[in-house]
Amino acid sequence: MSASPAQYLLRIDDLCPTVSAARWRQMQSLIEEFHLQPILAVVPDNLDPELQVSPPDPAFWDRMRTLRAAGAAIGLHGYRHVCASHGRGLVDLHRVSEFACVPARTQRAWIGAGMRILRGHGLDPRVWVAPRHGFDLNTLAALREEGILVLSDGFTRAPFLRSGLTWIPQQLWAPVEKDGGLWTICIHPNTANDQEIAALRNFLAVHAAQFTSVDRVLFQFQPATLTLTARIQAVCALRRLKISHAGRRLCRAAFFRSSNSA
Repeated sequence: MSASPAQYLLRIDDLCPTVSAARWRQMQSLIEEFHLQPILAVVPDNLDPELQVSPPDPAFWDRMRTLRAAGAAIGLHGYRHVCASHGRGLVDLHRVSEFACVPARTQRAWIGAGMRILRGHGLDPRVWVAPRHGFDLNTLAALREEGILVLSDGFTRAPFLRSGLTWIPQQLWAPVEKDGGLWTICIHPNTANDQEIAALRNFLAVHAAQFTSVDRVLFQFQPATLTLTARIQAVCALRRLKISHAGRRLCRAAFFRSSNSA
């Protein structure tokens, strides 16, 4: 089933007590102003220095509980967000990740520890959000054991079933107007700039009524195994994204070379 007109789901990644305080305030303001029910992807025990942007916020966990009570879905965003594993996952976007190709026993231990940490803060994660899209079949088995049966990933236009989990697709990193389907927009507060935040606000001002929640998605859609056509479309979408990422990397490399030679 494909939604028409398009529906949008907001996902906010890399949340932890040291997330950028200024950017998070802006994001929380948008959530409250437009009555959004996003996926909040929380790192249980962050050890990634790139996510240590602001001093630890003593009110962070209270904020997460408040938003959860207002309808947000808590996502388990890995364990420590340390991406040191090399290999291909089920979503072949990056070859370096936290979980893909890590031994099954270790993955089970990490997911179990992450769940205990978040539950200890009064949060019960319902959605898996993999750092750098990196996970494999062993990850999915561990998630099923912990009772997480929904993940946010994939490049389809509607949710689908795979390996006993419902996949809610995540295809966008900035708001884009679409003519149908379900589209998850992923925002990283630590790296979002003023223009990106303004673009999201402007998009919400027009399309706020089209933003949905995990609960409504699971109620409205009837996920099924992907058809051959849908699998081909998802592969093509992933290929286009990888080409786009490669082009941006080449542009950045050319810019740095020209800057250093100036």
